[in-house]
Formats: sequence, structure tokens, C-alpha cells
Amino acid sequence: MSYTVIWLRKAEAVLAQLWETNPSARAVITQAAFQVDEILKSEPAEAGESRFGNLRILLVPPLGVTFRFYIEDRLVRVGEVWYFAKRRPQPDSP
Repeated sequence: MSYTVIWLRKAEAVLAQLWETNPSARAVITQAAFQVDEILKSEPAEAGESRFGNLRILLVPPLGVTFRFYIEDRLVRVGEVWYFAKRRPQPDSP
């Protein structure tokens, strides 16, 4: 049985702004948002890392999200989303 995933308006607005302001990253942003939905539909209690209570954080590059899950209602609410660039490996220092 899957969960219903709802992105709060604030998170949807930020996601839309990220997509709009990063034309070269639109495909990866779209794919990451799709992956977030798919992960959270199946087992949100196991996704990402716990923070406190039912709050968790999930990273699907280049997006990060915070979310809360409600087992009884089979519901997940994505509250925040942000964009992060992958870090490049640093050369060894002499």
C-alpha cells in the first residue's frame, strides 16, 4: 500500500523557482523531484535520515527535501526543498 505525497505550496513554489532559474539543470531537477516522489510513496519512514519525531530529510541530487510522514493516514508532506551542487573532489594538498 503506497503513501500519498503532497508538496506544500511553499515547497512547490521553491521547486518551480529552482526549475525556472536553472535552465541548464531542468532535466536533473525534474528527474530528482520524480525520484523523491517515488521514494516517499513507498516507505517514507525508512527514506533519508531522521531529524525528530516524524520529520526526515532526503537528498536526491541535486535536490534536498524535508518531509513529515503520517502512517495512519498513509500521507507524506514535503515541507522544504533546496538545490545543492555536487561537490567536486579536492586535490590532495602537498
